[in-house]
Amino acid sequence: MFFEDKFIYFPDKYPEGDWSPSEHTVSGLGIYPRIKDCYLTASDGVKLHGWYCQPAAAVGDGGRATILWFHGNAGNITHRYETIVSLLESPADVFIIDYRGYGRSEGKPSELGLYRDAQAAWGYLVDEYKIAPSRIVVMGRSLGGAVAIDLVSRGKLVPAGMIIESSFTSVPDMAGKVLPFMPHFLVRTKMDSVHKIGTISVPKLFVHGDGDSIVPYKQGRKLFDWATEPKQFYTIKGADHNDTDYIGGQAYFEQVAQFVHNCVSTP
Repeated sequence: MFFEDKFIYFPDKYPEGDWSPSEHTVSGLGIYPRIKDCYLTASDGVKLHGWYCQPAAAVGDGGRATILWFHGNAGNITHRYETIVSLLESPADVFIIDYRGYGRSEGKPSELGLYRDAQAAWGYLVDEYKIAPSRIVVMGRSLGGAVAIDLVSRGKLVPAGMIIESSFTSVPDMAGKVLPFMPHFLVRTKMDSVHKIGTISVPKLFVHGDGDSIVPYKQGRKLFDWATEPKQFYTIKGADHNDTDYIGGQAYFEQVAQFVHNCVSTP
């Protein structure tokens, strides 16, 4: 139990990473983001940092959706830069935060802490940026999938849709895969996504690589099976855990873009 968090969270603290990336263009369409540093506070007083990203040529375009993105368990937001740029072609703005203990965010990661961070991020978009929930699509990858599912399952927050990529059913299920000798009752962190997903009524897109060597593909399928309609599952053939966007390529980003468009265009 003492070492449990060491097996779950792998943060890179500032100054690790490239914190001035916007001068680089990685998009095939020549899109590069205008990045705004955002500082927000969780309900328990922990100070958090994030990026609000827009294409430089689309600043002020109120018709775009916003993807609220919760990243995986390693690194920090700077390591998601290339994916951010590609997501901006959706077309959607991207708001991404570092959880407590990651990047420029204060504190130490924990299950409850990450849930509080997600609620703060939602509140920041709605209260500070004045973005209507009907224009927000929540996206969570791997660990971030559990964070996204908890946020939306609370019922009071109703985004336009939700994307869950390469995520797991629960931390005890993952512990059973990684540490099969450990009794499940010893695992304090639950992140019990499989028992929350059925309470979520918004449109859902599940994405998983069928070659995922970290989070089993069957766990992604189980999340989908336990989810309510409307829902869809997108398999990226041959993709491992950390290369879904690379292996999926343009087809992957087109799938995400179509889903976002359908969510925010639905009356």
